[in-house]
Amino acid sequence: MNHQLTFLSLAALAVGLMTVQPSQATPPRKPAPWLKAAPIKFIDPQNMDQATKPGDNFYQYANGNWLRQNAIPASKTSWGSFNELREKSLDAMKALLEDASKTTTKGRLYQMVGDYYVSGMDSATIDKRGFDPIKPDLARIEKVNNKVDFLNELAYQRTQSNGMLFGFFVAQDRKNVSKYLPQLSQGGTTLPDRDYYLKNDARSQKIRDAYRDNLTKMFALIGEEPTQASQDADVVIRLETTLAKAQMARVEMRDPYKTYNKFAVAEFSKQTPGINWADQLVKFGTKGQDTVLVQNPGFYRSLDSLVSATPIEDLRTYMRWNILKGAAPYLSDAFVKQNFAFSKVLTGQKEQTPRWQRVSGLIDGTLGDLLGQLYVQSYFKPEAKQRMLTLVDNLEASYKEHIKNLDWMSEDTKKKALVKLLAFKRKIGYPDKWKTYEGVTIARNDFYGNVQSAGKWSYNYMVNRLGKPVDKTEWGMTPPTVNAYYSPVNNEIAFPAAILQFPFYDYNADDAVNYGGIGAVIGHEMTHGFDDSGRQYDADGTLRDWWTKTDADNFKQRADQVKEQFFGFKVLDSLKVNGQLTLGENLADLGGLAIAYDAFKKTPQGKSKTKIDGFTPDQRFFLSWAQVWRINVLPETQAQLILTDPHAPGLYRCNGPLSNIDAWYQAFNVQPGDKMYKTKEQRIKVW
Repeated sequence: MNHQLTFLSLAALAVGLMTVQPSQATPPRKPAPWLKAAPIKFIDPQNMDQATKPGDNFYQYANGNWLRQNAIPASKTSWGSFNELREKSLDAMKALLEDASKTTTKGRLYQMVGDYYVSGMDSATIDKRGFDPIKPDLARIEKVNNKVDFLNELAYQRTQSNGMLFGFFVAQDRKNVSKYLPQLSQGGTTLPDRDYYLKNDARSQKIRDAYRDNLTKMFALIGEEPTQASQDADVVIRLETTLAKAQMARVEMRDPYKTYNKFAVAEFSKQTPGINWADQLVKFGTKGQDTVLVQNPGFYRSLDSLVSATPIEDLRTYMRWNILKGAAPYLSDAFVKQNFAFSKVLTGQKEQTPRWQRVSGLIDGTLGDLLGQLYVQSYFKPEAKQRMLTLVDNLEASYKEHIKNLDWMSEDTKKKALVKLLAFKRKIGYPDKWKTYEGVTIARNDFYGNVQSAGKWSYNYMVNRLGKPVDKTEWGMTPPTVNAYYSPVNNEIAFPAAILQFPFYDYNADDAVNYGGIGAVIGHEMTHGFDDSGRQYDADGTLRDWWTKTDADNFKQRADQVKEQFFGFKVLDSLKVNGQLTLGENLADLGGLAIAYDAFKKTPQGKSKTKIDGFTPDQRFFLSWAQVWRINVLPETQAQLILTDPHAPGLYRCNGPLSNIDAWYQAFNVQPGDKMYKTKEQRIKVW
């Protein structure tokens, strides 16, 4: 996916909402439908723990019984609202893929996805081949005899979708968004974060030990003797640890200016005497490029020194490992099982995800515009798209009011903020045009070959952007994805078809439920355009400062309050939420919820006091917000997410913003002495 997109996490998703005009609250339908009994309970008291005071722990009050009654399945690392929708989406994809596999004569689309699915489900053929599919690559690596050979092979493997040692991609120039540029990012490691290599706490050490064991066993699976496999494991860990030391921390990586380093290719090559980037970029397929963007120049200086100082046999070992780890999920059962054995230590997952789910997800990720067409035809209603466009209009109007009424921003900056807000592009449901994947070859009996063919197509598609106009119709997610995103360089918000379902949205739900759900998602994504990172991009997506210094200082003062609030939340033993890493998402949650509430209050239900199932409209709005975040997470996975995920855990994504919303206090009579209570002066207001 596009690295510049800000995503909602599947583990802990964020939502946002905007103010609605009374006449636009709902599309034309029968009078006051929210007063009628719904076919299902959109706010179900059976899911709640009403023994808990709302003001002590609203997340527990709203979700306590659900959390107790919904254990994490053995094949999952978490279970919550997003997981439930993801399962529903996977079931839908399975039905489509099984149908396509039986009707491949209908045309190329059915043949491609149907045969891909058959090849992935054919475990007998996959097992019979063992690691034969990667033997040609392993043989090529054995012919690497010097550093020139190494760099040449590195470039070749990258064009075959086997990138290693560092990141390379083609994307928009953040300071000239109408142009694509080749870009280099840090990388080269296997563990989820650099801290796993550098920290010496018991949790990190346990994972490193398991990783070394995994390396040794994986090398043994391709025929290495135990002693050699053990030595090779040490080589990989040593090289990856050196690369980890050179990487910037995730918090630093959130700074769009710090990661924007533009070089003439010849000048950048002077920083890495052992690597000629003009030569490398040509071999990557980027002919005629004289400029490159570098995320972390210091990483490349260290990488150059590492390559120069490392014996060629160790570099071959590193390359073998990268071929092996990239292919392992698509090889025989022995590789898949060993891969999962390490994942169990890392995440706590008890059982392997079913093969059909892995294969369905893979096809969605690699041929998503083909599978997406089938998904939209079968599962997406056109009226949902129209209703979403209406909601976005209403939320935009609400956001406009909020900006105009800010007491900490000057009129000059407000005008520019409004220009940016009104320039937001909306993507709802699915793309206006679909990728066709011309050149991809899918065979019914060659799973690994299919993965490689799709991967090579994706690489070539990316590289072939160079020299062409930026395609702003392209999506960063597929229609069956349960998620949403904001892209700063395109100044756009996108909501795939699969997220437009309950608990986020239901056509039959009352407005309180829809505004507390999908309305808050919309507001969340809009607020990303004005969070600590997104605010640094202007209306056309260019990385450019449009703030006065006083306004920027005022924003930072409020953002720092949010940061400190989340630093105070404890998760596991000594682990706390990283308020800096999660700042953008927390700002988006707070802004999105506030804007969503004001939008809701302009609907007929928002203006009423009529209860449904014993709850007032305002109470239903906040309960809807809370049930979106309900999730149980394995401790091992939660520990990993604290290091790697820019989203806070569901408990704090629910409660953190609420404690700053005056209307929540009124709706649930939250009083001094309640654990979540904050005085009016302590409540944080940003947008």
